[in-house]
Amino acid sequence: MLGGKLLPTLESTRIVLRPYKVSDSKNVQRLASEKIIAEMTANIPHPYVDGMAEEWISKHEYWYQKRAAIVLAIQLVETGEHIGTISITQIDGDSGNLGYWVGVPYWGKGYCSEAAYLLINYGFTEYGLDLIYARHLPENPASGKVMTKNGFVYKNDVLVGGRELLHYELPAYQWQKLKNLY
Repeated sequence: MLGGKLLPTLESTRIVLRPYKVSDSKNVQRLASEKIIAEMTANIPHPYVDGMAEEWISKHEYWYQKRAAIVLAIQLVETGEHIGTISITQIDGDSGNLGYWVGVPYWGKGYCSEAAYLLINYGFTEYGLDLIYARHLPENPASGKVMTKNGFVYKNDVLVGGRELLHYELPAYQWQKLKNLY
């Protein structure tokens, strides 16, 4: 347990990663309801129905306190818009699984790469992880680019829930060598 520590807020010049609020649920549902979001991720259902976002958001603080997951909203600094999610989930000891998605209107603008940088750095320097891994569907090469841009190295293909995923890893010692590239 993290002794009552709250989910972090992390900032760069263009984005803020912050804890979710229940008031974000309508926008989560709006963005995640796009069928292509479900098609490009391994764990977002379609349709994304009423109540799902509220239920999901209600678990974030508990997951963080139990050292199971760090789930944060991605928000634009300039407009304050909530545009997606970034997380480290499946935390087991000193490793965890990096995942992310942004709404379709925000694709191709580098927000996921920037958000990943912030959360990876937090995961290694503040949260004490030694390894962060990430996976993407073969039909979503843009997600793989986010990973490689942040220093992840492809290791192998894995089968998760009947779907083939490409598996990448980034150890903390490697991050220390790379983190000043931005």
